[in-house]
Amino acid sequence: MEHETAVYTNCLTKQYKNGVRALDGLSLEVEKGTVFSLLGKNGAGKSTLINILTTFLSPTSGEAVMFGKQLPKDAKEIRSRIACAAQNSSIDPYLSFMENMIFQSRLYHITKKEAQKRIQMLISVFELEPYLNYPIFSYSGGIKRRLDLALSLIPNPQILFLDEPTAGMDLQSRMALWDMIRKIRSDLGTTIFLTTHYLEEADQLSDQICIIRDGKSVIQGSPWELKTYIRQNTLKIRFFDSALAAQWKSRLTGLLAPSQVQVLNNAVLVSSTDHEADMEKAGNFLFQNHVPFLGIGIEAPALEDVFLRLTEGEMR
Repeated sequence: MEHETAVYTNCLTKQYKNGVRALDGLSLEVEKGTVFSLLGKNGAGKSTLINILTTFLSPTSGEAVMFGKQLPKDAKEIRSRIACAAQNSSIDPYLSFMENMIFQSRLYHITKKEAQKRIQMLISVFELEPYLNYPIFSYSGGIKRRLDLALSLIPNPQILFLDEPTAGMDLQSRMALWDMIRKIRSDLGTTIFLTTHYLEEADQLSDQICIIRDGKSVIQGSPWELKTYIRQNTLKIRFFDSALAAQWKSRLTGLLAPSQVQVLNNAVLVSSTDHEADMEKAGNFLFQNHVPFLGIGIEAPALEDVFLRLTEGEMR
């Protein structure tokens, strides 16, 4: 294993006492100084893996190594080198901005001089200067999330675990936080281990992505490498809402008899060997039956196409 590896798992298994096998031979590798995204449907094993890597759970079998240290044997040392920003805020609303930062530094036994240095650096990196004199309750959700990230970086961790960091945010706040995550990687050199349900987020931020299903890794690579996994384009028919897309999916499946038809949000995605002929058939069918739809076209593979292909139906 190369010295630039931050996280390495090999045939990692976790079976709970009730018989549920949450991880089933999971192998992956995270390079230092990168943004690594873990994707999978609910129940795929993401939370179990995060809990093992953050030392809350022990694996049943297999190997888990962080910074060359073994889990769970070296859990205490590993714990001092990681941080986790969960979905629930760790901010104390009864303390001021600076009191929150100072309290966090004392939890990690950081000297006063070093704490002041880190706090000033994080205020600069996260562009928090305009908010120092305002009470915590007046912060927007996006600013609170920014402060949360800054608090998690007080101990200067080598890996920051982010569990759905932009859940529930509006697009503007999400994009602002994306910039913060990029700055953490570029300015601080921190390795970021990210879970998210937003495929666009993973596509925008990640150096490497791993998609897991049923506790196994089904593919890992850069966003570009994952998109080239599907070598054929996709016929996409967009409807006004997801209910209409689901309603017309079966009719379109019968009409086109393609290898795969799926619904994503308000669109029907068609994988077939002759997209141009299928687009003509589908277009004629929609017009002749007066079906309301927003548009139809052939698109290059997107990350969401790969995700659906590998997490729905039978794996090939």
